[in-house]
Amino acid sequence: MSLLSRLFGGGSSSTPAPKSEPVAHEGYRIYPEPAKESGGFRIGARIEKDIDGETKSHQMIRADICTSAEQAEEASIGKAKQLIDQQGDKIFG
Repeated sequence: MSLLSRLFGGGSSSTPAPKSEPVAHEGYRIYPEPAKESGGFRIGARIEKDIDGETKSHQMIRADICTSAEQAEEASIGKAKQLIDQQGDKIFG
C-alpha cells in the first residue's frame, strides 16, 4: 500500500503500539508512531500541545526508514524534537 493511500484513509497499516506515555519536549507531547513498511519502519510521530485550552495536533511523517521498530521509535522522537526546535507552534498551521 502506498504512503498516499494510508495518509488519505486507503486502508490500514501495521504499526507498532505507541508508548503509553508521551515524551515531553519544550511543552509539547511527542507520541512516536513509526509505520511498518516493506523495508522496515518509517519514521513518524504525533506532536501535541495545549494552546489556549485547545489541544493542537500535528502528524509528522518522514521518508526515512529504519530496520527495527525500536530504532524507528528513537529516530521519530529525535526528528520530532528537531521539528519543534526549528518551527515551534508554526507546525500547527
